[in-house]
Amino acid sequence: MILEVPFRKVHGSRNDFLLIDEEHLPAPPDRETKKRWAITLCDRKKGIGADGILFLSPSGQADGAMRIYNADGTEASMCGNGLRCAGRYFIEKTGKDTIFVETKKAVLEVKRWEDGPDVPLFQVEISPVRFDPESLPMNTDKREIINEKLEDLSRELLFTALSVPNPHLIAIVSKEMMLSGEQERISAFVNGENPYFPDGVNVSFVYPIREGEIFVKTYERGVGFTNACGTAMSAASLVAARNGYAKRNSPVTVYNNGGFVRTVISENGDKIFLIGNGTYEYDGVFRWQEDAGLAGWAITRRYPEEEAAYARIERKAREKIREIFGVDKV
Repeated sequence: MILEVPFRKVHGSRNDFLLIDEEHLPAPPDRETKKRWAITLCDRKKGIGADGILFLSPSGQADGAMRIYNADGTEASMCGNGLRCAGRYFIEKTGKDTIFVETKKAVLEVKRWEDGPDVPLFQVEISPVRFDPESLPMNTDKREIINEKLEDLSRELLFTALSVPNPHLIAIVSKEMMLSGEQERISAFVNGENPYFPDGVNVSFVYPIREGEIFVKTYERGVGFTNACGTAMSAASLVAARNGYAKRNSPVTVYNNGGFVRTVISENGDKIFLIGNGTYEYDGVFRWQEDAGLAGWAITRRYPEEEAAYARIERKAREKIREIFGVDKV
C-alpha cells in the first residue's frame, strides 16, 4: 500500500524543514516511521531535502504539539527556528495571535510579531535555561562550565555549556578564528566519541560585532553546519550578555549565514525570546511505500512572494557578513 502524505516546506533563517500535520494522516506515524522519514526525506540528493521534519499534532495542554526530527533520524529536544514555523501554522489554524505549543520538554509561547516588509515575523519563547552539566548531559566534575578552557578542544578558546533545553557549547571567537577550519575540527570532535558529551552537542562560534550585535555560526548535532539554529542564537545571545557584549531586556541582533533574527534576554536570564521569520516555501505531497520507502514526491503550491520578500532580508545579512569578514558566507 502507498501512503500519500501532504507536507509544507518552511524555513526560519534558512534553517529549513518539512512540516507534517499528523491530523492529515490516517493515523499518527510511530517513532520508527518518523525516523525513517527524516533520514530519507531530508536527504538533499535522494530525498526532498531539509535540515529536519516538524511533526505537528493536537495537544491536551496547548494549542498544538511539535516534535522535531533531525536529518539523521534523531529527535531534538527543541528547535527555535522550527518553533517559529510551527507556531505560525498553529496561529493560522486557530485564528489566534498568541498560542502555546507543547514541545518535548516544555509548553512554550508563540506570538505573531509586527511583520517586516512582507515577511511574517513571530516571537517564540526559549526556555528552560540551565547551566548544570547534567542537563546537557556533559561529563565533568564542575558544577557549571562558564568561560572555561577544555584542553582537548582548544588551548585558546573559552567555552560555556548550557541547555535551552537542547544542549549547546558556545565560544566567543575572533574574526580570524571564525574564518579558520578549527570550527569543523572542534565540532566533529565533540560529536564523535569524546570524554565530554556522550550524546553529542550543538556547537556555536560567536563573533561580537558591536554591543547588541553578534554573528553566530552553528554546528547542529545530527545535522552538521546549518545556515542558522534558533536555540543556538538564543543561547549565544545569553552568553554574549554574560560577557558584556549585549544587555538584558534589550534587543540583540543576531546575524547568521541564513539572514538575521533578534533576541531579548529576560532580566534574570531564565528565558530568551527569539524573533524572526517563519517562511513558507511550497506545499507538496510525497508517496511512501512501507517496504520500499520513498516512491516519489511533487510540489502542489509555491509561495514566491514570501521567498522574494525573505531574499531581501538575506541580502541585507550578506552585506553585513561581507563588510565584516570579506566573504558572502562564513
